[in-house]
Amino acid sequence: MNRKSFILKSSLAAGALLVPNLMWSSFSGSSANVKVVIIGGGFSGLAAAYKLHQEGISFIILESRNRIGGRVFSHQMSDDLVIELGGEWVGNSHTRIKELCDEFNLTLQNNQFDTHLIYKNEYSPAGKWDYSPEWRAKFENLLQKYPDLSDAAKEEMDKYDWWRYLVDNGCSGRDLEIRELLDSTDFGESIRHVSAFAALAEYAESSPKNEMDLKIKGGNGKLATTFMGKIGAENIRLKHHVSQIDQRGKKVTVTCTNGTKIECERVICTAPAFALSRINWLPALPKIYSEALRELQYARIQKHALHFTERFWGEESFDLISDQAPQYFYHATKNQVSKEGVLIAYSIGDKAMMNANQANEFQAQDVFRCLEPHFGNIKPLLKNQVSYYWGNDEYSRGAYAMYGIDQWFKLRPILSQPFMNTHFAGEHLADWQGFMEGAIETGEAAAENIYKS
Repeated sequence: MNRKSFILKSSLAAGALLVPNLMWSSFSGSSANVKVVIIGGGFSGLAAAYKLHQEGISFIILESRNRIGGRVFSHQMSDDLVIELGGEWVGNSHTRIKELCDEFNLTLQNNQFDTHLIYKNEYSPAGKWDYSPEWRAKFENLLQKYPDLSDAAKEEMDKYDWWRYLVDNGCSGRDLEIRELLDSTDFGESIRHVSAFAALAEYAESSPKNEMDLKIKGGNGKLATTFMGKIGAENIRLKHHVSQIDQRGKKVTVTCTNGTKIECERVICTAPAFALSRINWLPALPKIYSEALRELQYARIQKHALHFTERFWGEESFDLISDQAPQYFYHATKNQVSKEGVLIAYSIGDKAMMNANQANEFQAQDVFRCLEPHFGNIKPLLKNQVSYYWGNDEYSRGAYAMYGIDQWFKLRPILSQPFMNTHFAGEHLADWQGFMEGAIETGEAAAENIYKS
């Protein structure tokens, strides 16, 4: 089974692990303020709300931040340039978000890149570098064999890391070093910590560009604001940080740090693991669930956006992987009409954490040191810069979930289970982590579980 079918299979057993024989109460005759409280105004919570709205079920969204969108964070760099400091790509296989964009008349633009390389201080333009023919053939063979892997083989793969899998299958030398740079960028942490199964599944099941295909014109945040227009801004409470969920009575009582209390019949919790674990649950979350929350790690990613008066990199579809700090660059204002442009320097893991401790000016020197030997003097072109480090984000402490060694088949089924009157959603429960598609799909699934029960 592929990862999506695994999720569907495990979802069918929802409730059996944590709360056996749970009986849901009827919506009729309720005296609650609303039927459903949705915790989190990111794409998962907004998608859940839209589903409930279409079914005529009352709800309220409680969002800790002072904005909607969650880890989708569009930023207006100038009057005519917008960038993404959070979730960036829509994949060609992301059918649900593409359907919503069609429904809401939002334009999806090509956002694919052609990767350049700096390796051992040698610059190779896109199309002028590659893996060795031997490794390329081996890797294609591994991808072709993936559909034939048994469930037992996949579970065995989950017990060791992606770096070890590559080595065991003949990747070495320059091939291994470049693969480690590229793949670690995908997962937001070193591939020495990523499940071999999770990695192989993503590469085998995704589009040729690994779902880095499209972006919403005008910023991905436009989908969040469109959701808000559909469901009603009056149904969203910003700066409402949930501190307690009490499910001991006939109704659920949700309490916020500002003193707000709301009674409801169901809760959809879309909070990431860090925030979820800091809610006071009455009764307490089952030990198996709270332990799974502690085990799940999130990728440490920093986006450092540099606004230049000229697009010195030349190509609209420019990105670049390097063996220096920062590790990855990409043109963040592709398709936006302007002489000026923004290049994002993207770092992960320990590098991201260390960069976050430095001023933007210090980080810019690293960018100059990496790029100027190959692109000339770019210092005078720098106009402005802004950065965001998700490892220090107050609510998520990371950009997206990363299933480590021996975690995919153990943690994810646990974290997907409802607890009494609460359903859970979010990208950490999706078939692939780190994509808006997964947040939307899990939010909609949680809403459907409520109104179909």
